[in-house]
Amino acid sequence: MKLFSMFLSGWMVVCIQGHFLVAQDSDLIQIGIIGLDTSHAPAFAKILNDPDAEDDVAGCRVVAAYPHGSQDIESSVSRIPRYTKELSEMGVEITDSIDLLLEAVDCVLLETNDGRPHWAQARQVIDAGKPLFIDKPIAASLADTVRIFRYAKEKGVPVFSSSSLRYMAGAQEIRKGSHGKILGVNTYSPCSLEKTHPDLYWYGIHGVEILYTVMGPGCQSVTRSTSAEFDVVTGVWKDGRMATFRGIRAGKSGYGGTAFCEKGIVDLGKYGGYRPLLVEIVKMFKTGKSPVPPEETIELYAFMSAADRSKELGGAPVNVQKLISNVNTKQK
Repeated sequence: MKLFSMFLSGWMVVCIQGHFLVAQDSDLIQIGIIGLDTSHAPAFAKILNDPDAEDDVAGCRVVAAYPHGSQDIESSVSRIPRYTKELSEMGVEITDSIDLLLEAVDCVLLETNDGRPHWAQARQVIDAGKPLFIDKPIAASLADTVRIFRYAKEKGVPVFSSSSLRYMAGAQEIRKGSHGKILGVNTYSPCSLEKTHPDLYWYGIHGVEILYTVMGPGCQSVTRSTSAEFDVVTGVWKDGRMATFRGIRAGKSGYGGTAFCEKGIVDLGKYGGYRPLLVEIVKMFKTGKSPVPPEETIELYAFMSAADRSKELGGAPVNVQKLISNVNTKQK
């Protein structure tokens, strides 16, 4: 059945596939989720759909979801029935297609774990003119990462992508200068691998996101040492600063790091969960402005792609800016 919506005395009534959804306030931002193969989907929906939500995440509601993303990553596909059930029990309508979802919503959370279909899915959302948050990884290649941002810019649609680890309070404070000039950082996170993605894109992204939160863009070269259980990736910035990411696949794991600053050596503190990221997503949906420049996110993914290339070259340094330039040249 074709979707339609109408307004009745300040209420919004939406019909999707024969089911009626009612929003109390016609000013409410209606959100759709693409991809129900990650715990982020129900976690985000619970926070946004909480009737007692605090002001910084209020005014938004997840009303529709399309379950599918990966077709062949078992750890993703196997989760879809459970998370689909959870969303349905929250009153979220499950749609049969992205097109139907787009007719029901104002903004989109692209949540599927698999980065390979993200370009095709993001293009549908961008063509519909809907502001878009893309969960990690933004794509399964540097080429698709650049392509998504380039297309969004051409169409004038805001797109934002980030790991929730960017919003660790300690990392944010240091980025803003709480301890003076940032001279370097060591970060760490779990780093499980997925054969369909560049190594760090799958889970190492979390620790690399922390690294870029503190350092900002400007990395020139990357080298990587690797074993079955660990990765150590070092970046050298154009101003001579250095940063290191440690990826963990054995022993005790976690998320964190140490920043080396002009006024002290500072522990980055604890991870604060999903909520700080959702605050930034809601701001973007309301203002149309991404909190992270696309150029920084592109460089972050180039850093991880350079780490793969360094591994192939036995640990030799790889120029990050050349990787980005090569992709830009091919897509012109």
